[in-house]
Amino acid sequence: MIPNLPSAAVLGARAFAALQGLNRFTDEPGKLTRLYLSPAHRQAAEWTKGAMEVAGLSAFIDAAGSVQGRRDGPVPGGPCVIIGSHIDTVKDGGRFDGNLGVVAGILAAQALRDAGIVLPFALEVVAFGDEENVRFPTHLSTSAALAGHYDPDWLDGRDAEGTRLADALVAFGGDPSGIAALARKPGSVKAYLEVHIEQGPVLEVEGEAVGIVTAINAQRRARVRVTGEAGHAGTVPMPLRKDALTASAEMALALESIAAGHEQAVGTVGTFRVDPGAANVVPGAVEFTVDIRSPSNETLASLDLAIRSRFGEIAARRGVSLDIAFYTNALAVPMDPGLQEALAVGAARAGGNLAARRLPSGAAHDAMAMASLCPSAMLFVRNEKGVSHSPLENMAEADAGTAIRVLLEAIVELARRKD
Repeated sequence: MIPNLPSAAVLGARAFAALQGLNRFTDEPGKLTRLYLSPAHRQAAEWTKGAMEVAGLSAFIDAAGSVQGRRDGPVPGGPCVIIGSHIDTVKDGGRFDGNLGVVAGILAAQALRDAGIVLPFALEVVAFGDEENVRFPTHLSTSAALAGHYDPDWLDGRDAEGTRLADALVAFGGDPSGIAALARKPGSVKAYLEVHIEQGPVLEVEGEAVGIVTAINAQRRARVRVTGEAGHAGTVPMPLRKDALTASAEMALALESIAAGHEQAVGTVGTFRVDPGAANVVPGAVEFTVDIRSPSNETLASLDLAIRSRFGEIAARRGVSLDIAFYTNALAVPMDPGLQEALAVGAARAGGNLAARRLPSGAAHDAMAMASLCPSAMLFVRNEKGVSHSPLENMAEADAGTAIRVLLEAIVELARRKD
């Protein structure tokens, strides 16, 4: 263990105090809703920038809406290690998803400064803004900007109210024309580390405070539109109906069956939007989302084919038209073995008989995008009952402190390495 660093108990208390400050910012009173480029996102970004500055980092809000903080190493402008996560949330989300990782990075930077530990590389903390991808049809867009593969078509995407991403970004204070310049040069980032709640029950069941992520599952998302014929609910005979809602409902059940037939695969219909949505009108059109995931790229491709086939058969039999637009196609991403070992060393040095439990992530994270730029790794933290994306999301203060202490020990381990 490294002397002069705060204990896990102190770090946990600091993390919970910081989270309380950060999570004041919401677009829905009584709930934690902070969508990308919303007023609450801007407020949270400003708070995060201030917290980074208090920790001794030079900070700014970048063109895409991320908050970047940096403390240079011995060579100004030299390679860095980035600690990152996100500050956007789902609608009515939880306190720890993403936010914990940002706070962990800030507290780690502060602890290293206060302990007088000089690193041989620059240290950065980044609070990404669009990890949840709830508002616009994007995929990890702000971390993709740093990794150098931002899709310009995302700027023309619209939210449920019809607002273009580019227009929302300008209103936020960002700059669509400046996104390309955010791309980091190859070799400029030595490593990316992310602390995140597990969003699953494995660590809690096994009695482990932290775990090391081996890989992030492949994922695809689609928007599906089914178009039938609207009609009077009292006068259109059942055999003559082209009901978009019943067709869509059958497709949702078909997705459930398809996913259940593949080991470790999951499939979800998360939203339904019915038009015209009146009690006395046969639904004329329905839009819904599809989310499929698997640790195997081959399995995901098989799911895709099966969905297109089954949905097409249902549409033809029911006399409705079908449009499936996949807008996310993320391959499975393995985490860097060397960084996994650094986290394992960090867990051993942090004390408390921590086991270096290895496990995959079924959820997407900014580490997926960053892995295309630099070696990347994630540390999962025990989450009560595995609940996430919910106001019931909860974790222990002690576990937060343990995770930050492991992160600190891992950073110092990286500093000791010659490569």
